[in-house]
Amino acid sequence: MLRTGLELMDDKKRALVEKIRLIIIETIHYTEEPLTINFSMYLSQKLLHNYGNLASLFSEVMGVTIEQFIITHKIDRVKELLVYDKLTLTEISHLMNYSSVAHLTTQFKKVTGFTPTLFKQLAVKKNRQAVKCERCNIGIKLCNNYSYKNLNLCIASIDNLTKRPK
Repeated sequence: MLRTGLELMDDKKRALVEKIRLIIIETIHYTEEPLTINFSMYLSQKLLHNYGNLASLFSEVMGVTIEQFIITHKIDRVKELLVYDKLTLTEISHLMNYSSVAHLTTQFKKVTGFTPTLFKQLAVKKNRQAVKCERCNIGIKLCNNYSYKNLNLCIASIDNLTKRPK
């Protein structure tokens, strides 16, 4: 009986974490208007729970903080907007609720290893042709011999544009 009670608690915790996860994803990827309040307040109001408790539970179950989860999804959305939409970086910054283009650029580079502008150039070039490294002619992943000036990096897909090799 005790085991069943603990399992019910775990199920409730997982259900709440799933709600948090879905709210974040829906807000970032499918809402047209930027939030007028910060995410912590938004989650607290939407779920009627203290944000500190939500954050602790989320980290415990997911293994990442809510903030890290939000940043990851915001950057994913920025990538989509850069590649598929005709929005400027300023418009994307506003839409994604960044305080400035500089803040967006800093966070984007920290997560991906690229500036938004370079990422977009690589994506456009990737969409025009299969890009291969000038030196090694490998097109599977980022190679160590990339030519930064000509943007001829080895890439297989836009999703592989993460950290540049050191």
